[in-house]
Amino acid sequence: MHKIKAFLEHKAYNMRISSLIMTSLAQSGHPTSAFSAADLVAAVFFYAMRYDPKNPKNPDNDRFILSKGHASPLLYAVYKELGVLSEQDLTTYRKFDSALEGHPTRRFAYTEAATGSLGMGLSIGAGIGMSAKMDARSFKTYVLMGDGEIAEGSVWEAAEIAAYYKLNNVVGLVDCNRLGQSGPVMHEHHMQRYADKFHAFGWKPFVIDGHDMMQIIGALDKAREEQDQPVVILAKTFKGYGLPEVQDKNGFHGKAFKKDELNHLIAELELRFKTAAFYDAKKEGFSWQPTMPEQTQKITSAQTPLVLPEPQYAHEESIATRKAFGQALQAVGAASSAVVTLDGDVQNSTYTDFFAQKYPERFVECFIAEQNMVSMAVGLESREKVPFVATFGAFLTRAHDQIRMAAIGQAALRIVGSHAGVSIGEDGPSQMALEDIAMMAALPGSVVLYPADAVSAYKLVEQMANYHQGISYLRTTRMNTAIIYDNSEPFVIGGCKVVHQTGKDKACIIAAGITLHEALKAQLELESQGISVSVIDLYSIKPLDAATIKMVAHLSSNRVVTVEDHYLQGGLGQMVTYALRDTEIRVECLAVTQLPRSGNPEELLAWADIDAAAIMKKVKMLL
Repeated sequence: MHKIKAFLEHKAYNMRISSLIMTSLAQSGHPTSAFSAADLVAAVFFYAMRYDPKNPKNPDNDRFILSKGHASPLLYAVYKELGVLSEQDLTTYRKFDSALEGHPTRRFAYTEAATGSLGMGLSIGAGIGMSAKMDARSFKTYVLMGDGEIAEGSVWEAAEIAAYYKLNNVVGLVDCNRLGQSGPVMHEHHMQRYADKFHAFGWKPFVIDGHDMMQIIGALDKAREEQDQPVVILAKTFKGYGLPEVQDKNGFHGKAFKKDELNHLIAELELRFKTAAFYDAKKEGFSWQPTMPEQTQKITSAQTPLVLPEPQYAHEESIATRKAFGQALQAVGAASSAVVTLDGDVQNSTYTDFFAQKYPERFVECFIAEQNMVSMAVGLESREKVPFVATFGAFLTRAHDQIRMAAIGQAALRIVGSHAGVSIGEDGPSQMALEDIAMMAALPGSVVLYPADAVSAYKLVEQMANYHQGISYLRTTRMNTAIIYDNSEPFVIGGCKVVHQTGKDKACIIAAGITLHEALKAQLELESQGISVSVIDLYSIKPLDAATIKMVAHLSSNRVVTVEDHYLQGGLGQMVTYALRDTEIRVECLAVTQLPRSGNPEELLAWADIDAAAIMKKVKMLL
């Protein structure tokens, strides 16, 4: 055991040196945060984990999540020690053309998920742990957090769900270095307070000296043996450990040392860790090889094309798009065993219960904890799952940071927000998703879909299941709506449907979801008054079919009225207006512009000036 201890201390020393050099060369970064956790990370990678460092995609590798993403130098330093990165690679840290970014993203192939916005790593780890349970795999997931980070509520959402599902394959590591960015953290070095918290949430805590390698090894051994619950190792550490001028001192967070100080600082570390600095594995008679995972069956690729049978809706039927989503989700689950569903205690409203009843082993009830739900989906997606995340669209706003980080990590999440707009009626404004189009459309690589009937909802779920380039969002309606399309009608991401056109139209109405039905009512009434208008179903709001919109608008006297059950800012109307910029087409936008209130759907659509009567009035004004 002495030999492995000396080897691990040598690796921790090397990682401190690498972290110091790369941040100094970059003249930015967080060396002191890396110094505090170096002993923990060295022990995890060179003692505890079972993995193939040459094959990060091996499905049975133990996984590591750097939740405290600002300590990224440690992540790159450990892969330098593994021979994956060179010293030259480390000199590119934080440079524009480098994969070694200031906070890890999946541009670096060994990163499990993008981190940096704190409080998400444990949820991602719980998602990965769930994937292992689903697939009957034995790998462990190690999540390194900071003590400042665990003030985030999402950490405790993750802690509770991991204990609930008995994720004994998840090991939390908390680097309790006492100092945050601007001062001491809440509990400083009162280690028992951390232990009591995690114990109360159903975890087995181990409090250790995070700079005593034998204590670290012992805790990691106990963590691997645990069968009944997740384990957290609470390590008392010191920020800047090893450099007297900064160790345990406030004011050095996120500050790189000057380049001309490097030689002096390296000499200081060499003196402080003399045995580790001059360690010679050959002389010690020690040879290290990674402990490889047991080889089991290969993982099914999430990107295998998925085809659904045609839906069987009747033209006279009236059905809510949220229910059609549930039916399509069940069909997607039948088509691929990689599909999983997460819901936030609203499965009987989102209709994910159709999936849950059929495939309970692939359904994760996340309860009322939307932030954790989204990041758990990120973890599942990283393990080749096809996750669908569902809740009321309004409640996704509290998880926007998690969704944003998922987009930064290029995670292919399929998110479904039900109860969109004022048309939900009496529940009132707290339940009405009126910001969701703007929120989702702002994400890089995102897709925003808003079906108007059951057929389009069903077909668009299939499109989402096959979209792997980023976030896709489906906006669904609470109330029943009439079937517009034949079951064989095709729908593609980036398309739209011209549902009415005469060739002598005086204006074009562009709508989606519930307002498409209002637009069609307005079109019929206007026609009875001798006014012809075209109508476009803009079911794909992002990306949108600008070419078709321009063509139809030109054939409709260059007049466009957009109408949506969403706030004006960032909605369908503004996206159409942007697409038609630098043209002679005049655009008028109807949208929700005031704070709504309770009422029945018809009252609220009329109050917001987005019903058929308001559309007719706007068209006549344009004429």
